[in-house]
Amino acid sequence: MIVTGPFLSGRQAPGLPRLPTPPSGWPIGSYATYEEAQRAVDHLADNEFPVADVTIVGVDLMLVERVIGKLSWGKVLGTGALSGAWFGLFVGLLLSLFSNAEQISYAPVLVGLGAGVLFGAAFAAMSYASTRGRRDFSSASQLVAGRYDVLCQPRNAEKGRELLARLAMGSHG
Repeated sequence: MIVTGPFLSGRQAPGLPRLPTPPSGWPIGSYATYEEAQRAVDHLADNEFPVADVTIVGVDLMLVERVIGKLSWGKVLGTGALSGAWFGLFVGLLLSLFSNAEQISYAPVLVGLGAGVLFGAAFAAMSYASTRGRRDFSSASQLVAGRYDVLCQPRNAEKGRELLARLAMGSHG
């Protein structure tokens, strides 16, 4: 069984093209949100519909960048140091596991932690300084669509439309 998310495909499913290929099929539903399209396909699956014939297509794609907050030297250095500390701690723990000492040695852990904090802060500072104030904010980007169409191969499209029409009537009635 292959479990996937909307953007992570994991292993290549049999029968799917390896290169980007335009979707095929007839439209059987159109939804304002991905959640609604996902609910529609789930409804089809719950009704023993052959969902391998179904594709969800995001139409009118947009890259949405949501601003999280303003950056300052303090935030940049703190975040860099914290990120470096985690990596340094990991490296230090690995080194202490493979040391020849009879008892647990904390020296590699402390050295790794200190070096991680120092290098994390230094690399974050260099990165922030290189922007020269042109990007003094942090943000998160997301790819979203204006609408989500559910397509189905022609052999089962009519049955799919009927099932989705029943879902729509049930949710509005």
